[in-house]
Amino acid sequence: MKEKIVVVLGPTATGKSYCAIEMAKRLDGEIISGDSMLVYRGMDIGTAKPSETELAAVPHHLVNILPPDAEFNVVDFKNQAEQLITEITTRGRLPVIVGGTGLYIKALLEGYSFNQADKVSKVREELESFLFANGKEALYDKLLQLDRKAAANIHMNNTRRVIRAIESAMQGETVACESEGSEKYDAVVFGLNMPREFLYQRINTRVDLMLQQGLEAEVRQLLQQGVPADCQSMQSIGYRQMVWYLQDEMPYAIAVDKLKQATRNFAKRQITWFKKMPYINWIELGEKPDYAAAVNVMCDAVRKHWQD
Repeated sequence: MKEKIVVVLGPTATGKSYCAIEMAKRLDGEIISGDSMLVYRGMDIGTAKPSETELAAVPHHLVNILPPDAEFNVVDFKNQAEQLITEITTRGRLPVIVGGTGLYIKALLEGYSFNQADKVSKVREELESFLFANGKEALYDKLLQLDRKAAANIHMNNTRRVIRAIESAMQGETVACESEGSEKYDAVVFGLNMPREFLYQRINTRVDLMLQQGLEAEVRQLLQQGVPADCQSMQSIGYRQMVWYLQDEMPYAIAVDKLKQATRNFAKRQITWFKKMPYINWIELGEKPDYAAAVNVMCDAVRKHWQD
């Protein structure tokens, strides 16, 4: 019998964490973060990490488990999440996975296996097809998932170098191979979405709030503590742009503009990625989301799914 899980995903700034916490409270659940950045300690503001109060409301996993200079990838996530799902299920509770890192969620739900790359030519052909279908930003994002350090030294527009770097990361490392199409878990998967114009407004507002909360000081402190500017976590959106400013590579206002633009572009890529996952039950939110109603709909759907 497949283990039961609930998943709440969607682009950044749609309110996933709030909904997941409320669902976990009602459904006797524990949360597993599916966000590649929440694993890092001391990186709170730029990751929009849930507050201490929110983290204490229900048990959270894969949050604050690594120092900021550590590396963490899809293989690490999948292995740890699978183990946590079994442990939570054994306790008689419901695993609730929440996050926006599409590769992590897809690999977990679809039971990706990770094997040695067989033929570089085949990988290259697949990457070139991916570039044609999804664009250079999505290709670069794929490299960021595999090797952020390499990505830091390659411009996104240099797609030939990006492809070679992905090939290199896959060789001797891992390459994802989909399972035979059957989903690994008995999963109810929800996606939060809202009109693009409202989402972008929320993203810009969220960035302004991060700056008010002290994002610059957080990044400055990390650098002073010796966290390398080119390590995986510091290359993520928000931290990368503040590093540029703090290292005098650009004025503050330009860094902020680039941060907002990068976040909007990331949200666009997330939407494109998630739209290719046909098993997602989409919850459409308006300009002023009614999260209480959304949580009611999701909880009712979960109960009905397992009653039927």
